[in-house]
Amino acid sequence: MLRRMIAWRLQERAFGGLDTESLRFLAGLARHRSSPRRRLKPGTVLVRDYQGQRYTVTVASDGFDWQGTIYPSLSAIARAITGTAWSGPRFFALARPKGAPIRGNRKRSGREGPHNGSHPALGLNTASLLLPQTTSHAQT
Repeated sequence: MLRRMIAWRLQERAFGGLDTESLRFLAGLARHRSSPRRRLKPGTVLVRDYQGQRYTVTVASDGFDWQGTIYPSLSAIARAITGTAWSGPRFFALARPKGAPIRGNRKRSGREGPHNGSHPALGLNTASLLLPQTTSHAQT
């Protein structure tokens, strides 16, 4: 750790320190001990398959639109879908469960597969984030 601190100080002297915006961002992280809350743009579509049913939620400027009703939070929608208290961001795969490790870009060995405890990717059957659609697709 000491080596890294010395290296940082040498680099700071040679090339300059962080800009004001970066310092503010880091100070906010230190104060709140977490990353800033993710902002979803209005029109973004969230899709979640749950118990064989697909649920689609659209982000609105004043909340979240599900089945024609505006809800104040994703948690309210997750509660309405499941009948139990759920974290909305976790239900729609926008947040990791507490204590879950951060996944990195590690190379996988050729030995990994269904027989060593790994699981296949679930894709759209868990949750997906879709961009707003601008064109309609007609069936032929």
